[in-house]
Amino acid sequence: MLQGLAVAAAVTAQTALATNDSVAVFWPKDYEPSFHQPSPIFEREPMATEPLPSGWRLRPVFAQRNGHHIATVQVGEDVDLYGTGEVTGPLKRNGRKISLWNIDNPAYGVDGGSHLYQSHPWVMGLRSDGTTFGIIADNTWRQTISTGRDVVFESDGPAFRIIIIERSNVQQLMQALADLTGHMPLPPLWALGYHQCRHTYSPDGRVMEVADLLRRHRIPSDVIWMDIDYMDDYRIFTFHPDAFPNPYRLNDYLHQHNFKTVYMIDPGVKVESGYFVDDQGTAADYWVKDKHGNPFVGNVWPGACHFPDFSRPEVRTWWATLYRDFMATGVDGVWNDMNEPAIFGQPENTMPKDNHHLGGDGVAPGPHLRFHNVYGMNMVRASRQGLLLAHPQKRPFILSRSNFLGGQRYAATWTGDNLSSADHMQLSVPMSLTLGLSGQPFNGSDIGGFCENSNGELVAQWTALGVFFPFVRNHNTKGTIAQEPWAFTPQVLDVCRTAINRRYRLMPYIYTLFREASTTGMPVMRPLFMADTQDLSLRSEDRAFLLGGDLMIRPQWAKDVAMPRQSWQPFALEEDADGYQCELRQRPGSVIPLANLAQSTAEMRTDSLTLLVCTDSGGRAEGQLYEDEGDGFGYLEGSYRQTAIEAVLQRKQLTVNLRPTGGRLPVVERTLRVAYVSQGRVQYSQWKKGNSITFKIK
Repeated sequence: MLQGLAVAAAVTAQTALATNDSVAVFWPKDYEPSFHQPSPIFEREPMATEPLPSGWRLRPVFAQRNGHHIATVQVGEDVDLYGTGEVTGPLKRNGRKISLWNIDNPAYGVDGGSHLYQSHPWVMGLRSDGTTFGIIADNTWRQTISTGRDVVFESDGPAFRIIIIERSNVQQLMQALADLTGHMPLPPLWALGYHQCRHTYSPDGRVMEVADLLRRHRIPSDVIWMDIDYMDDYRIFTFHPDAFPNPYRLNDYLHQHNFKTVYMIDPGVKVESGYFVDDQGTAADYWVKDKHGNPFVGNVWPGACHFPDFSRPEVRTWWATLYRDFMATGVDGVWNDMNEPAIFGQPENTMPKDNHHLGGDGVAPGPHLRFHNVYGMNMVRASRQGLLLAHPQKRPFILSRSNFLGGQRYAATWTGDNLSSADHMQLSVPMSLTLGLSGQPFNGSDIGGFCENSNGELVAQWTALGVFFPFVRNHNTKGTIAQEPWAFTPQVLDVCRTAINRRYRLMPYIYTLFREASTTGMPVMRPLFMADTQDLSLRSEDRAFLLGGDLMIRPQWAKDVAMPRQSWQPFALEEDADGYQCELRQRPGSVIPLANLAQSTAEMRTDSLTLLVCTDSGGRAEGQLYEDEGDGFGYLEGSYRQTAIEAVLQRKQLTVNLRPTGGRLPVVERTLRVAYVSQGRVQYSQWKKGNSITFKIK
């Protein structure tokens, strides 16, 4: 172990460079590895092997104050700070203080939303010259982050490491973060569609009715969700004998109509002799313990509950086995909720900090103060193992309310129980952008808001915006009015349908972005400054944003937004404007592939494409198209097709060619149409068979 020297009130750490890759690891003098390692953050441990170069720019100073361990990194005045994970507030994080302590926070009402359901001890810095850095506090214990000229991590736990990444640009930094913390696995294609949810659709006849209404109203959609009322008295892994007497029949009905199903599984296990989950966990002694060594009991939806100790590998393996019979009923995906863990009637609505976890697999036993922030992450780690055990040939889809830095390896996420308000709609943009910059590409907010009553105007505006988020779900709570697209006026229904149609037409582009995210760590939804990191006017823009690198989104309510210096070209996907749809702009020099409209991803085909072409000043444009089976793991063995799309405009003649560049799926003959975007107009060619098309521009 590297040892440092005490200097005044601080401890200067020795340092080393990780594998010649501009990643530095800093240890304080009193660092004890067993309190932190193996780290849940890293998929691969950042092995420090060489002395730190003398010109290394950022170095933490470690100190102790009032029993807290502190790491301070002086970053300077000319740095814009981002990241810090799932929190409220603006995109730019300078001058903020964030608490990393996961809590159930309805409507973000506790502490102004400065700590929510997840913790990401990560700060990203962007200098005025476009160079970047990232700081990771390798620490799961309760802590705070303060951002300013200094970035300060202050922990209630023992001394911790600091990892600093230096890169030339944002893209390289996101790649480095993903290489260290793990890449998001490519989700199934159906998970990128529109999701309809409510707390709660019950009984099963109501679920089928919602499916029928989605199809009757011609609203493209892929997933219907089941909240806790499908369970028998809130016992997880069970079905209510009256409301959901035959889950096989229900799931089969939904599958016949091209819907997938996602069901909620919470961590709280009802304390009840004769209930198979509680009997198994009690017999094997799998529960989190209180300070006296007895199984901890806390109240959640079922009443008194035990809680699995997911820090233990044998508990995660047992939990995984519970999914086999459950998934065999036709369940497609899993929703892990309440996993901060939320517990009713306790201080901060969670476990006592002196509860005890046993760890294992190299993880030392310790108090809940250490394991609290990773409880949800360890749960979804076990759930992913369970879905793979139940369906080894399918890509798991898990949505988790609670998670931690690196948790993108196991689950997608959403921003929790937001409020049905215009403020929270607007807040959803920087929240999702910040999650993307914190290593979690697959995220979104509840469209329409979860808490309190929504209204038609809000649902229309939010749907028009929300279809461009990575995760797209309409969801609200019990005791509120309905907020499905058809719940208000015909106009609201039309607005929602048009917006969701946009999502499905863009699906080839969106799926290609998810493939990129899974390999490079780049966010799917990106801040506008990524269009030009040298343009300082874009650094604070958090109303307009990018979907991938080629498409800019401006909500209608966002006026006077900052614009890239390049002349991004406006276009519409529809002939008639309704006043709600987001303004779309395309990057000069890009090609965006569009599908014909389908009612689900199961119906979507990519052998017929419209190619949105926006040439640069030299008359050229290029794009990418990624295709695979949409599920399964064949793509890891080369069963995919990567296609380069290249366009050249000469003497008003636009030629577009599709050229295979990767994968072993055979080239297919397509039917193509060009949509040429210029000066706010879109000119369409005729349809033509083949992998090349020429179009005379007027």
